[in-house]
Amino acid sequence: MSVRATFWGTRGSIPTPGPHTVRYGGNTPCVEVRTSDGHLIILDAGTGIRALGRALLERADGAPIEADLFLTHAHWDHIQGIPFFAPLFGRGNRLRIWGSASLERSVDQVVRDQMSPVVFPVSFEALAATIEFRSIVEGTPTRGTGYEVTAFALQHPGGALGYRFADRVGDTGGLVYVPDNELAPHPRYGSAGPWRDRLTAFVRGASVLIHDAMYTPEEYASRAGWGHSTHQEAVALALAADVRTLVLFHHDPERTDGALDRCVAECLELVRRAGASLEVIAAGEGLTVHT
Repeated sequence: MSVRATFWGTRGSIPTPGPHTVRYGGNTPCVEVRTSDGHLIILDAGTGIRALGRALLERADGAPIEADLFLTHAHWDHIQGIPFFAPLFGRGNRLRIWGSASLERSVDQVVRDQMSPVVFPVSFEALAATIEFRSIVEGTPTRGTGYEVTAFALQHPGGALGYRFADRVGDTGGLVYVPDNELAPHPRYGSAGPWRDRLTAFVRGASVLIHDAMYTPEEYASRAGWGHSTHQEAVALALAADVRTLVLFHHDPERTDGALDRCVAECLELVRRAGASLEVIAAGEGLTVHT
């Protein structure tokens, strides 16, 4: 599958603007994906979606905007940009919001609740765009406009989905998006063996894997069970699954640009020692990758 993915938000947990995060960015998760025929897919709606919305309006020059928004889960850093996504206030625009069918609360209810008068001054009903809510079931391929998407249940508190986009079911290559995922086994998730094998199969052969790399091993020691991985674990998965390019994602709020440079260098050294050809980069706002 030939797609173009551009990063508008790369940070986990909380926005971190400032002089130490200029190069890789401080907005929370949002990725713009364009299929080969130009259809717009948006992955998560952290604070990065605000700038994406402004850019979409400028490019559209008055024409209607249509997109599919895939939410991995409903934690705050992945939905907090929705009320600030400008196309939602324009009549004629259309947004389909996809989420897990197994969440404790529906995606519809979560989005409406975050715009309730208690926490936000503008109600959901004030949005002029056409908004549809759709559920996606793990393991069931779903056809979109010019793409197939399959979801996979991840190891994350409260549940989360990873997504694989391809031209059709069974295609190799394509894009895999796994922003919040704990690769190490932990009692809160149950047996990790079969799950890890299934995850590797889900990722196998991807042209681009965007994966959670929030922690260093030292940090993870006191954060096991929090739902995130180390950059070394992300490399191990990418190597096992014969991925072409690994994009480190969901950067820790405390991770500076210089520290991220060092994480990438450590990953490249692991690849060199393995004698592999895996490309490893860190997601940065404005970065575009191609499958």
